[in-house]
Amino acid sequence: MVSKNKKNKEEEEIMEDLLLVDKTKKRINATLQQIGDSMITGGVDSMEKYKYMLGQAHAYQIVIQEISNLLEPKEQKNEQGNVIDLGKGSTKN
Repeated sequence: MVSKNKKNKEEEEIMEDLLLVDKTKKRINATLQQIGDSMITGGVDSMEKYKYMLGQAHAYQIVIQEISNLLEPKEQKNEQGNVIDLGKGSTKN
């Protein structure tokens, strides 16, 4: 019974972490949208400000992509837990 409670607590912590990551990602997306909207609607009055905002947008896009990469497993595993090499034996054109 103790191990079941511990497992439930671990699952709750994982869900809280994922919720935090999701909220952070949404906030970053909203900020990125605000930057884009400002650039489109004429909120840029100098080339320096344009470059600064463009740099901010690029940085936010990188952060969003990194979060997505961390949340999506890249390697597929079979039931035994071994990594399947999908590239083995394939030919490149």
